[in-house]
Amino acid sequence: MCKHILNAQVSIRSPCCRKWFDCAECHREQESHPLAQRTEMVFACKKCKKAFRKDGAEFEESDEYCPHCDNHFVLEAVTPKPILKFEGEDARVDNRMLKDERIRGKEQRSIFDVEEAPNKLG
Repeated sequence: MCKHILNAQVSIRSPCCRKWFDCAECHREQESHPLAQRTEMVFACKKCKKAFRKDGAEFEESDEYCPHCDNHFVLEAVTPKPILKFEGEDARVDNRMLKDERIRGKEQRSIFDVEEAPNKLG
């Protein structure tokens, strides 16, 4: 699982060490040598788990899909973004910190409207 690209659809086989990585940054973190760049790339689809080759020099729009399962693997990368927020418990488990902003209606115990009764009797 790649921590740099959250929606990685394929793994890429490195031509220098012949190991599988989700992105070039994962290769840089795990290996001591630089990533060798070639025009032909070997991918493994994460949906159907099958490997296939693509030529980077002749990359077309139809090459953005897995040839086995038609999974669209060329997507805009979703990377983790640093955010500043209040860290608390999961609100679905413990919701004591949340304030209910909805207006609660008045409960009526009777079929008669007690507040309007003095105005109607007379």
